[in-house]
Amino acid sequence: MFMGEFQHNIDAKGRIIVPSKFRDGLGESFVITRGLDKCLFAYPMDEWKSLEEKLKKLPLTKKDARAFTRFFFSGAVECEVDKQGRINIPQPLRSYAALEKECAVIGVSERIEFWASENWNDYFEESEESFAEIAENLLDFDI
Repeated sequence: MFMGEFQHNIDAKGRIIVPSKFRDGLGESFVITRGLDKCLFAYPMDEWKSLEEKLKKLPLTKKDARAFTRFFFSGAVECEVDKQGRINIPQPLRSYAALEKECAVIGVSERIEFWASENWNDYFEESEESFAEIAENLLDFDI
């Protein structure tokens, strides 16, 4: 399980340090792709394969299912951590998530998210204000 929040800078070549706490859980290679809310999602291979199987079951006849799978898979790339603990995030993914300098790397249970720090702070502040309401809406899920 991934949890925690870390601040790292992305360099001009698109390299960012993956927090050491996350490296073992990611394994030798993992998948990074466009996430929701203008961030990037990174999945260990076993989680990626599980998610892939679920998405394959979506009906091809549904426009939303086609759009989501296109969005999700077209940006996906396999990554490996280098000897300095960094990964190289391709330019299209950096552009999508507005990763330019300061980044937040957060653990979210089965995945890691990469955020532009400013976007993460804005998202966190907006969500924090409605956290009680969000929690109330999730009561049906036995949380």
